[in-house]
Amino acid sequence: MNKTALALLIIGGLNWLIFGLFGWDLVGAIFGGMDSVLSRIIYVVVGIAALYSFTFFNRVDAE
Repeated sequence: MNKTALALLIIGGLNWLIFGLFGWDLVGAIFGGMDSVLSRIIYVVVGIAALYSFTFFNRVDAE
């Protein structure tokens, strides 16, 4: 689960990098635009992965 969340965060981060540099949404381009149902599902899944990643802080502090 941790690796999946991290992979989704990397994908989301790279998408934001591309959008910030070039104004192009990779997820939207692949899945039919920012407003398509599939794109929105992907955005929600990446957001849930970001929320889940907050649990990583407890593990880092424990080490």
